[in-house]
Amino acid sequence: MSDKDGKSTLGFGGSGRSGQVKQSFSHGRTKSVVVETKRKRVVVPKPGATQMTEAQKEKNPLTARMAGDPSKRPAGISDAEMERRLKALAAAKSREVEDAANRLAEEKAREEERERRRAEIEAKEREEREREEALRLKAEEEERRVREAEERAKAKEEPKAVERPARAATATAARPAGARPAAPDRAAIEAAASRAEKPGIATGPRRTDRDRRDSGGDSDAKAKAKAEDSRRTGRLSLNQALDGEGGRQRSMAAMKRKQDRARQKAMGNVRAEKQVRDVQLPETIVVSELANRMAERAADVVKSLMKMGMMVSMNQPIDADTAELVIEEFGHKAVRVSDSDVEQVIDTVRDKDEDLQPRPPIVTIMGHVDHGKTSLLDAIRKANVVSGEAGGITQHIGAYQVTTESGAVLSFLDTPGHAAFTSMRARGAQVTDIVVLVVAADDAVMPQTVEAINHAKAANVPMIVAINKIDKPAADPQKVRTALLQHEVVVEQMSGDVQDVEVSAKTGQGLDELLEAIALQAEILELRANPDRAAQGAVIEAQLDVGRGPVATVLVQNGTLRRGDIFVVGEQWGKVRALINDKGERVDEAGPSVPVEVLGLDGTPAAGDVLNVVETEAQAREIADYRSQAAKDKRAAAGAATTLEQMMAKAKADESVSELSVVVKADVQGSAEAIVQALEKIGNDEVRVRVLHYGVGAITESDVGLAEASGAPVIGFNVRANAPARNSANQKGVEIRYYSIIYDLVDDIKAAASGLLSNEVRENFIGYAQIREVFKVTGVGKVAGCLVTEGLARRSAGVRLLRDNVVIHEGTLKTLKRFKDEVKEVISGQECGMAFENYDDIRQGDVIEIFEREEVERTL
Repeated sequence: MSDKDGKSTLGFGGSGRSGQVKQSFSHGRTKSVVVETKRKRVVVPKPGATQMTEAQKEKNPLTARMAGDPSKRPAGISDAEMERRLKALAAAKSREVEDAANRLAEEKAREEERERRRAEIEAKEREEREREEALRLKAEEEERRVREAEERAKAKEEPKAVERPARAATATAARPAGARPAAPDRAAIEAAASRAEKPGIATGPRRTDRDRRDSGGDSDAKAKAKAEDSRRTGRLSLNQALDGEGGRQRSMAAMKRKQDRARQKAMGNVRAEKQVRDVQLPETIVVSELANRMAERAADVVKSLMKMGMMVSMNQPIDADTAELVIEEFGHKAVRVSDSDVEQVIDTVRDKDEDLQPRPPIVTIMGHVDHGKTSLLDAIRKANVVSGEAGGITQHIGAYQVTTESGAVLSFLDTPGHAAFTSMRARGAQVTDIVVLVVAADDAVMPQTVEAINHAKAANVPMIVAINKIDKPAADPQKVRTALLQHEVVVEQMSGDVQDVEVSAKTGQGLDELLEAIALQAEILELRANPDRAAQGAVIEAQLDVGRGPVATVLVQNGTLRRGDIFVVGEQWGKVRALINDKGERVDEAGPSVPVEVLGLDGTPAAGDVLNVVETEAQAREIADYRSQAAKDKRAAAGAATTLEQMMAKAKADESVSELSVVVKADVQGSAEAIVQALEKIGNDEVRVRVLHYGVGAITESDVGLAEASGAPVIGFNVRANAPARNSANQKGVEIRYYSIIYDLVDDIKAAASGLLSNEVRENFIGYAQIREVFKVTGVGKVAGCLVTEGLARRSAGVRLLRDNVVIHEGTLKTLKRFKDEVKEVISGQECGMAFENYDDIRQGDVIEIFEREEVERTL
């Protein structure tokens, strides 16, 4: 039977009567089974035990209210137990109030700090604007004075020009006819000439005090400068046109330069100080962009980085810490930017208390492999998921929703127990409200049990211990409770605060108590969420389906996810095309704590990414593009920010390291991540496994091409290669291996990596021989007459010549003879003749050590 054929697994129910259940099998076979249900033990309190005195009622009003109304108290709970649980509930509420007050105080302090910084920035900008306005007004005032002085000078010259012809005509008329004009005074002419030669002395008529007061000191200076310069200004007056004075006209650029000089002179000719800028600094930034934001030359920035030991060009990105050092060196201020402005459209408004509604708890089943986690969940769901798991172990994280007999709704997450699925267990602990730690009663605490305890403590979520397989003869629940004490988990039966329940997934024993414990813990937590806001959730698992495209299993944490919503998740975005619940049914919406499969993504997200609903498609695409580019820049910066010494050290270290390259494709994102983490742990100082590429979906031609270029095999976990990829692999000789159990995959890769290790050479001593006499043989050289004193002498073995227990020579034998015959070996106690290869310095009394070398294969 399976969980999709509409049939329920064998369960127990009823009122304690025995009866028969008819089982149906394939091919029309049936079988009748006698079923007997034991009546549930109910502890009835003694009469009068629930009566409380007035003083007790005043001291514990909650207990008095629960004791006065027996319908509100669970069966079999004493007054002391009820009082203890209500005290725990009150303490939890008080802690929640204190946490809320602390959060408000922290938020208020952060808001005050932001206001103070904003006021400082505004004051600085206001001072800068006032200074620039003062400089501009001063320059305009100076220019206005110059213009007024020129206009006054023109106004005085025009009446004099009109006056001179009239005065000359009057003098001519006054003179008698025939009279000559009076001779000019010689002294006056000489004085006028001397004044014309001296600079700064006017040659015209002397001005009165009133004229001086009208023109002012500045205009007098300008008039002197005008008298010195014989060239025309940029403006053409009527007198200049009539007089016909020639000369070069001043250009507009010259006029602007003149005005700039006057402005600098008015400002005191002070050189402007270097402007200190606030540089916006993201996580990664290109060197040229950093130079532009500082208003500095890119070559200077590159020079500064080279002084720090970083060989980068102006087009390479650097990390924020290095960029901050450069900014401080140039005298600017770095302003860290944590998130881009495009992500501000994501709704992060705090929900009001009146909008919050109760939500189902999210329960994660964790524990060691083969401790019965999935079987326990199947017994609760009345399904049979275990039969569909490869190898009988869970290798995917699953999300289910269960409605108990009392009407309570629970959301369960089933995590794998294998050591490779650490990331999956961590994700399950982060999104959960309650952790159910499953421990087998016949196996006690194991490594993954300890890891699950650590994940629960890190996530700060309450834990319930379910001691499974209690029906086995070797079950010892007390041993489990004692072993948990070593990891600071104290259960209630040992005066602790962690609930423990003895259950059996096979017989159904203790399942009701487990559900009751979960309901009690959820009631203490008071889980609430706002279903009327934009949805927010976490990606539990993601895969690439052949017919449906990218599919993500999402657990909605807040709000309601509906069909047609536009969302962004990690570096991907999409529009909800369909929502499928854990039973395979299509639904129109999913509220808080509801797990659903979401269709409509443009790519496969990473497991653990957060899903946020946005208003428009443009916003979703912009956020996804920004996150993708930020991730790409971060990866590039991590590779680029390497000093020359680090590069040389890495190259030297990699010379003696052998690499086994692989390409990994899996059915879901979590499995691919777990496989990559497991493979990266394989290896030592001599060999390591390198994952060239990993992803989800079927094996394609591009995967085969990458494997061929690198000489790597392709690993398929629960996926197959499509037809073009199979043909390409056959033509190119690329090996494709398929696996469905992670144990076999890791073992095979470990064996392949072990083959890259160099063999270990061992020496086995097989005998000793003593030289009794040395003979000289023509054509052979010196031959040692030896007696084998220990072991045997072999022709193919290696030999060492020892003289006074010091190795003189190591090599091989050229000949080994007994009498006149060449032999392969000589046993102990017999005499023989030996000659060394390319060595003749042998003496009487030397010892020959005979050994053999053996190569032993090494494994990881």
